[in-house]
Amino acid sequence: MPQTQAPPPQIPRITPPTTPSRVPVMVDRALPDDCELVVPAEVMNATLGQELGGEPRIIVGIKEPGIGRTGKIDCYYGIPEKKNLPDAKIVIGLSTYTDDLTARTRVNESVEAERAEGAKVTEVDVGKQKGTLVEGKDEQLLIGSLGKSTFVVRNRNNFIPKEKLVAVLPVLAQQSMTPPV
Repeated sequence: MPQTQAPPPQIPRITPPTTPSRVPVMVDRALPDDCELVVPAEVMNATLGQELGGEPRIIVGIKEPGIGRTGKIDCYYGIPEKKNLPDAKIVIGLSTYTDDLTARTRVNESVEAERAEGAKVTEVDVGKQKGTLVEGKDEQLLIGSLGKSTFVVRNRNNFIPKEKLVAVLPVLAQQSMTPPV
């Protein structure tokens, strides 16, 4: 019988993806009007490695010309059913100011006020930017500015364990300053 030759092995063709992977690019953005545009639920859950229950609630702050603030929103995530804003696990606040210097000054003043209260303050990377991790006794927060905007991500009631703060808060901060595409 004639021997049948095995077909040549298939060499997989590696084609580069045509769509770039979605790396959040932080921008000095206009304030969104919906928490899904700040940090979408799926990103929040994936970052935390668990599902946060409840619907995020947004509170729109007021302009404060006296300190140069032109807008403010706070998004409260993980509020248990029948509970209120103080019970949120994560709070993300975005504010806009009249100029870059005012935004940076507000961040510095907030950090110094926390330091004066005895908080531990550490500089951390937030994407290509820098932010300040502030570890107080009741909450830990990551605060920073980009252009005329400031961001703060608050970990309430020690929801995220201390050893995970640097892995989680910068991701949420970076996402909060990244408009959806």
